[in-house]
Amino acid sequence: MTQEMRSTEEIIGRSDINDLEAIMAVYNTDVDEELHAVHSDYDTVFTWDYDKGSRPKLDKLYEKAKKAQWNAQTDLPWETPVDQEALVIANAVANGATFNGEGMDLSGTPLVKWGDKEWIEFGVQSQNWTLSQFMHGEQGALVCTAKIVESVPWIDAKYYASTQVMDEARHVEVFNKYLDEKLSGHYPINSHLRLLLDDIIADSRWDMTYLGMQIMVEGLALAAFGFLHQMTTEPLLKQLLRYVMSDESRHVAFGVLSLQEYYSQLSAAELRERQEFAFEAAVRMRDRFLQQEVWDRMGVDPRVIAPLLLQVPERQMFQSMLFSKIVPNCKKLGLLDAADGWLRTKFTELGVIAFEDLTDTGEEYDTLQATGEAAVAS
Repeated sequence: MTQEMRSTEEIIGRSDINDLEAIMAVYNTDVDEELHAVHSDYDTVFTWDYDKGSRPKLDKLYEKAKKAQWNAQTDLPWETPVDQEALVIANAVANGATFNGEGMDLSGTPLVKWGDKEWIEFGVQSQNWTLSQFMHGEQGALVCTAKIVESVPWIDAKYYASTQVMDEARHVEVFNKYLDEKLSGHYPINSHLRLLLDDIIADSRWDMTYLGMQIMVEGLALAAFGFLHQMTTEPLLKQLLRYVMSDESRHVAFGVLSLQEYYSQLSAAELRERQEFAFEAAVRMRDRFLQQEVWDRMGVDPRVIAPLLLQVPERQMFQSMLFSKIVPNCKKLGLLDAADGWLRTKFTELGVIAFEDLTDTGEEYDTLQATGEAAVAS
């Protein structure tokens, strides 16, 4: 019997994935709260099968992780000075870009009156916002991976996940230190990112934690870190990102290797649930890149600016490229073409299906890890 799929509106709360009014209506309402609780009802699973290495690829990841630990406090040159305004200009020059809104029709908007001062300040705030969202996402990964240690039934996965808990703690620490010591302010978690993390944590099924965090969030983060590493001219941040990327490549590979085995045993109906979850995660991650919090802080209504941003080809290409790790990994897991290709259709609507034939992280992590190990050793 064919299971009836939920509609786009039932999955993401709106029928049109590009409805800007609906996207902008989602705001973080507890920005002044220090704590945020998410209820989760799941089983903590013990296994009495301690046979290490029964899943050789996971065991290989575990051995690599033990050798690749680094210290956020002592292994980076924190004495490096960072001038944020100069960095905005240097990055624009190095990447052949501008910081004055070139490529957008600004007529009728407050931005038509902006000069270099305002555009440079926008660049500074964008730096603060981007690193803040990285930090919040890494805390989400920290919590999710601790949950995986508790709930996954295989000892090799528990062993590896325990090393990732340490990795994620270090990532939260290092991004927070960079924000505090080198940049000029934190931003609260973006509302779309928070909703996604809430959904991942609240789901009681261990494989959904894997799918939401290891495949979707970490997959996008690996691509985002790679782009920022390529674009930034700031040497401390560049080295920091090399360290983080060496960890992230293992994390995404962990998800691919674990779920590939598990998903081969699932029914069509169960796979459809995973497809819907992956689609919802993809939309929420895409929506957060409109940076509405930055525009608010600059005194500009983000609803006026968002339509202009979506018309800039370079920004559209950047946003779609962030899914370059996610799509091939979903294909490797069999999620693209299950349920008559439903997720393939949705990824086509999002404009990211072209990445399906890129190498999945389960296959490429050896290359990524070699690069990371060189960074740690240097």
